[in-house]
Amino acid sequence: MKLIMQSEFDNLRLSANHEYDIDTCGNKQVIKIYCNNLLIAKKITQKKSVRYFGAKGYEAFLTTQD
Repeated sequence: MKLIMQSEFDNLRLSANHEYDIDTCGNKQVIKIYCNNLLIAKKITQKKSVRYFGAKGYEAFLTTQD
């Protein structure tokens, strides 16, 4: 996994072809995005820190925006 931009994560999250799952444990929240049961991205929020990660090849799942 590598760091990605927030706009790329939002593009993946808002796609109708993708599903997401939210896990919360105390101050830490993890949002995972899947496509065909394959993890393609995740967002980790811990206190005031927010990081976005994309799996290898996540660019293939981005949708074009008009």
